[in-house]
Amino acid sequence: MPDYNDAVEEQVKEIERFLDALWMERGLSQNTLSAYRNDLLTYTKWLVKNNSTLLGASSVDLNKYLSEQGIKSARSTARRLSTLRRFYQYLSREKFIKSNPTINIDSPKIGRPLPKSMTEEEVEKLLHAPDISLASGFRDRTMLEVLYATGLRVSELVGLSLDQVNLRQGVIRVIGKGNKERLVPLGEEAVDWLNRYIKEIRPGYFKGKPDSSLFPSNRGTAMTRQTFWYAIKRYAIVAGINKSLSPHVLRHAFATHLLNHGADLRVVQMLLGHSDISTTQIYTHIAKERLKELHSQHHPRG
Repeated sequence: MPDYNDAVEEQVKEIERFLDALWMERGLSQNTLSAYRNDLLTYTKWLVKNNSTLLGASSVDLNKYLSEQGIKSARSTARRLSTLRRFYQYLSREKFIKSNPTINIDSPKIGRPLPKSMTEEEVEKLLHAPDISLASGFRDRTMLEVLYATGLRVSELVGLSLDQVNLRQGVIRVIGKGNKERLVPLGEEAVDWLNRYIKEIRPGYFKGKPDSSLFPSNRGTAMTRQTFWYAIKRYAIVAGINKSLSPHVLRHAFATHLLNHGADLRVVQMLLGHSDISTTQIYTHIAKERLKELHSQHHPRG
């Protein structure tokens, strides 16, 4: 009988085949594929310890696995089950298994939480937090301006190259999920900051060496998502904003504030790069909550 590590390693091959197929079919990001890999590897290790395999697991095994994980959040359980469903659908389709063990397993019922957002006043405070007398501060202010003006995903922002920016037309050409391309307008404020940054600040990061990155790190190399995430955390403290901030919260603020000011939902969908309008509709709920809050504060019978 093979030892534990050998048994796990043998089954990892099935996982990698599945991930390769998923990437070819859907063009998913490496972050998404990594999340699938981690979920499936955790499940595989549990199966091996319980004398089962990916191809031989039953619905009883699956239910037992989910119940033994100590997952307190229904959302976490649903995410793991979603990974397993997709994996076993692939195995069934490719005829590696005769029956799909996930078919009769119900997903936990979860409400869809409203994404965190920011008020317009909080955004202004955050935008003014970087010290623009420093090159890094000017770069970070420009990144924040672009992020709020466009609603880009953080991976899209840090991955921007110089040739994706057209300041004359005031647009950015964005390569989003699944390598889908979209044009996003910048607005006058972001164009002004980008113009100054590209002319005065960016060249200093490369010391004459050619590089296409629009927003390099302090070392002159490509900036990571984590680096910018930590920067936003730091600037939130400087700005006195007492809530957990991330680049994604600014993306939410972009969408919410557009809708609050009368933007069409389909336009917001296009700007965010959502393939499904239902993904964008969550922001209408935020806008409604804000309208209710304003009504209760300012209406004489609120």
